[in-house]
Amino acid sequence: MWRVVLITLGVVLSAALVAHTVLAQSAPMPHQPMPHESMPGGQMPMSHGAMHGMKQGMASTGAPTMPGQDAFGAIAEVIQMLDADPSTDWSTVDLEHLRQHLIDMNEVVLRSHVKQSEVPGGLVMDVTGTGRTEQAIRAMLVPHAAELDQMPAFTAKTELISGGVRLTVTAKGPDDAKAVARLRGLGFIGLLTAGAHHGSHHLAMAKGKTFAHSH
Repeated sequence: MWRVVLITLGVVLSAALVAHTVLAQSAPMPHQPMPHESMPGGQMPMSHGAMHGMKQGMASTGAPTMPGQDAFGAIAEVIQMLDADPSTDWSTVDLEHLRQHLIDMNEVVLRSHVKQSEVPGGLVMDVTGTGRTEQAIRAMLVPHAAELDQMPAFTAKTELISGGVRLTVTAKGPDDAKAVARLRGLGFIGLLTAGAHHGSHHLAMAKGKTFAHSH
């Protein structure tokens, strides 16, 4: 009888061991959602192929928009405007003229030496440099002074000096303390940016047009 009991117990233990092994092999790996399960937040798990496709889409539609260089960007913007204007006469377009002007702007803004002093009602500024910088100063400041002089707030004049230009700017109302303070606060670089003519001049240069006070 004991022999029968021992044989029965062995059969039961063997069956239990086999069942445990099968369950362990078929159970899903931990932390890996099954195809029908969702990720946290209700999102479905993304396959490797779907992830690769998303990256390709971002590469094709998410290109950087910054040009990387300001003169390059300015010229690119003008070209877009020329392309968008059906009246553009491409036989007269002169982008090299605009490029040379932008080089002059860079020289004056970044490389010129400015010595400014107060005068009654405003400022006198000696703007000097060497080589291309000196040429750029004279090419830009003389016509820009004419633009300033046409504005309601300023009176401006220039005088050629060794190495550049002496620019004198005073307020139209020399007794207006606020206007004089603003002029002096602007200083050379602020006065250089004064006026809304820069953009229109750049577009005109690109179109090959000339005007009385072109930079």
